[in-house]
Amino acid sequence: MTPESRTPPALPTPSPGADERPEPGGYATHALDRAFKANLARVTAGITPAGLASVYFEWLTHLTLSPGKQVELTGKLARKSTRFAQYAGRLAMNPATPPCIEPMPRDRRFRDDAWQQWPYNLIHQSFLLTQQWWHNATTEVEGVSPARERVINFVTRQLLDHASPSNIPWLNPEIANATLASGGWNLVEGWQNFLEDYERTLSGKPPVGAEAFRLGEQLAVTPGKVVYRNHLMELIQYAPTTRQVQAEPVLIVPAWIMKYYVLDLTPGKSLVEYLVDQGHTVFMISWRNPGSEDRDLGMDDYHLLGPMAALDVVTDITGSSRVHGVGYCLGGTLLSIAAAAMARDGDDRLATLTTLATQVDFTEAGELMLFTGESQVAYLENMMWDQGYLDGHQMAGAFQILRSNDLVWSRMVHDYLLGQRQPMNELMAWNADITRLPYRMHSEYLRQLFLDNDLASGRYQVDHRPVAIQDIRAPIFAVGTTADHVAPWQSVYKIHLLTNADEVTFLLTSGGHNAGIVSEPDHPKRRFRLRTQHQGERFLDPQAWLQSTPEQAGSWWPAWQQWLVEHSSGQTIPPAPGSERFPALDDAPGRYVRIP
Repeated sequence: MTPESRTPPALPTPSPGADERPEPGGYATHALDRAFKANLARVTAGITPAGLASVYFEWLTHLTLSPGKQVELTGKLARKSTRFAQYAGRLAMNPATPPCIEPMPRDRRFRDDAWQQWPYNLIHQSFLLTQQWWHNATTEVEGVSPARERVINFVTRQLLDHASPSNIPWLNPEIANATLASGGWNLVEGWQNFLEDYERTLSGKPPVGAEAFRLGEQLAVTPGKVVYRNHLMELIQYAPTTRQVQAEPVLIVPAWIMKYYVLDLTPGKSLVEYLVDQGHTVFMISWRNPGSEDRDLGMDDYHLLGPMAALDVVTDITGSSRVHGVGYCLGGTLLSIAAAAMARDGDDRLATLTTLATQVDFTEAGELMLFTGESQVAYLENMMWDQGYLDGHQMAGAFQILRSNDLVWSRMVHDYLLGQRQPMNELMAWNADITRLPYRMHSEYLRQLFLDNDLASGRYQVDHRPVAIQDIRAPIFAVGTTADHVAPWQSVYKIHLLTNADEVTFLLTSGGHNAGIVSEPDHPKRRFRLRTQHQGERFLDPQAWLQSTPEQAGSWWPAWQQWLVEHSSGQTIPPAPGSERFPALDDAPGRYVRIP
């Protein structure tokens, strides 16, 4: 039997999904509803209009029944109007008058000096005051639940951002100045940029500049071999660069929301390359990009065909009975589930567990929770039911909305109104390499983890038996990032409350969900905090931890690598690529990463 013809482990028989259960109105009427909502979801970018309508109705009803809140808002409106009028009067006499309201620290829309010139200073100050008033109007309305309040505040903020003067050519002085200076050529170039992007989107091409970053040439170039392949993943074993390596190999389980090579980006910015050069034997899972035929693959399939299959291969090739497990984002959640199941079953092959920007408790999952209410999940399920998966572009749209000022409106202004292309870089090229999520898996993920928080509550089941994070005894190293809008660091920090591991080391690094993890040692702007809590020590809440943990300059990679060495048993000769049972199949980066 050739390596390519190996029979992959059989997929578990899927249990009946939500779309397979009989309903009172009959299958035909239910299918009609689902088809209608699936098509509507494509028009509304996956955001449920029914859910938004119910939230706005609830907010408006409670506001109508709150005369005290109405009086408060009326008073705030009067004070803001007076404040603005006084500012306008002082400005007429002194053009250097300081603004009456400052933007939020991360709001970069009005930083250009041109916004301080009349009349643009009046325009943007009026907008900021209006934005502040609407924040007051959508918060602290008695009777509105905190979750509903966050939704109404978020959606109102998105509507205001859409109407920002920075997005309107005749109200934005940067655009006006560029148009005068170029004789309108910036708008011509912007229109050409828009048409090019539109054509590329329709034809499924990557964004402009991404073609300069090719897999195996500029991206994912660390040498290695694919030593195992099944229906869901390829396992890459990277070639050693040192004469001796740590005895325990490192197995990395990346998220399958995007492709694995964010952790093997480019030379000098590759976590894999760094680990190999520091004397570690590294294995990486490369997930297959699923299609509509994979609609019934669930979380159990990813567990069995992912980390569990990979552990068998890694221990066979290296001869080591212990492995350092590393999981990133959703891959970290899956690896935590696997670690809990292994602990339950007496499987002690994990020497340590490292999680990068990973949540196991989803009660404080940030603004991403705005997209995971019952109405929203059911709406997404209809869209996925129709096509068999959640398309990467649909998923990316939700993440972009979370940071619309940075990822949507500023790009629109820069590319289409100023006519200036933002140069493509390796992280942007990776981000444009879209993947899909199977219908059943994503539905289980949203319902069992986000909606019901089963994993943190001890209700999540593996092999029809519940698993508990508290069963994990292996030392844990958890990394959070300060500007993470996907896995807020306070949520990642909750691992302290959920495990009885002998030690939990928590590291907080500057940067976002991706850029904070891709934190090469010579990165000029990275800083981090690090503290280890041993079993029996008192718990520190996140704010107390932040105040009492000193900040250090530089990348977190060396600190983590040293931790791995301290939890290893010594050095040995590097293992050969593959083994008699698992011979090498292809050169890295393999085949699955190339599936569009």
